[in-house]
Amino acid sequence: MAVIALKKIAGTTGLVGLSAVLIAIGTSLPELIVGITSAVEGKPGLSLGVTLGSNIANIALIGAGAALISGRVVISQSLTHKMIGMGFICGIIPYILLVDGNLSRIDGVILISVYIFYILNFFRHYHQRALEEHQKGLTFTKLIKKVEHFAEEKWKNLAAVTIGITLMLFSADTIVKFSSLLAEKNNIPIFVIGLFILAIGTSLPEFAFSLESLKDKEPEMFIGNLLGSIAANTTLIVGLSVLINPVKSLIPMRYIIPGFTFIFVYLLFSYFIRTKKRLDRWEAGILLGVYIVFFLIELL
Repeated sequence: MAVIALKKIAGTTGLVGLSAVLIAIGTSLPELIVGITSAVEGKPGLSLGVTLGSNIANIALIGAGAALISGRVVISQSLTHKMIGMGFICGIIPYILLVDGNLSRIDGVILISVYIFYILNFFRHYHQRALEEHQKGLTFTKLIKKVEHFAEEKWKNLAAVTIGITLMLFSADTIVKFSSLLAEKNNIPIFVIGLFILAIGTSLPEFAFSLESLKDKEPEMFIGNLLGSIAANTTLIVGLSVLINPVKSLIPMRYIIPGFTFIFVYLLFSYFIRTKKRLDRWEAGILLGVYIVFFLIELL
């Protein structure tokens, strides 16, 4: 509800770049809230599991699942180069910083700085399109009139976003405590709880938005949201979490399988959409199969 409302609010601006950034941050709100709550309560490993697991789920489960349901997804050629490259770089940076077994506050500053660079680069990439929209008549005055025209709906959407965020804030503490209890009673590493159970749960907004975008024949929003969420998860959210509570004394080997799984599914996804400028059902099925194999390996 909150994510679809946020999409409508962003859409009233008529600015593609702003809309895509707002949506990516909006669909990452569950990871952000759970991540910060985990860090505040002294369980940064849970936050790390959620964000890293969400990135794998975004491509191989959420994106692939939405494509399976909707059918063939045709991708615009203009999207398939810089956005994919930047998303990949953002996605692997936390794994590189984890090599020494720690994520310090300095690492947190680095991650947040990378996200700022990503946003600036993203807007520069869409600057030309914004100029074209302006030349077509989207002047400041017309923009204001457009927003005023949707004033009533805008306030309803703002209310939906506010209610959604409030519910997430109240539920985040319960989620973190329940996850800790589940890990202790079943002798499961809390990282694994975050990697699968919470990662899938917090990725549901991406799934809802992906289906909505494909239903509305907006593949740009579909791809932009997936890649933007990956960038936000592994730079902004992890960065904020470790600024609050650094992660120490990790076992780097523990992150090899998730790291290689992310690299594999991301490169496979990139190959699919670059070669034919589309994602077919059978390709989505392969991505989903990889996620199932990853799940089974981690449970062994």
